[in-house]
Amino acid sequence: MPQAQPTVAFTTLELRLLDRLTKTPRHLADVQSVACYLEKLAQLGGYLRRAHDPPPGNQVIWKGMSRLTDIKLGYLLAKENVGN
Repeated sequence: MPQAQPTVAFTTLELRLLDRLTKTPRHLADVQSVACYLEKLAQLGGYLRRAHDPPPGNQVIWKGMSRLTDIKLGYLLAKENVGN
């Protein structure tokens, strides 16, 4: 369901971080959906979004998720809000 709400796959904090860290794909600029945020996640993993590139694969998504987790942890540590 690529047109589903992004909150089914991401937390509110993750959505805010992805919005701040990456550009919204041009073809998805008017729609805030899971597909839009998965492409943003892929950008964190190294996906270049060139015109003729195939859709991002599992490895790029995995790298993006790993990076987003690290960024999220760093953000929470900076706020000193880590499980306390």
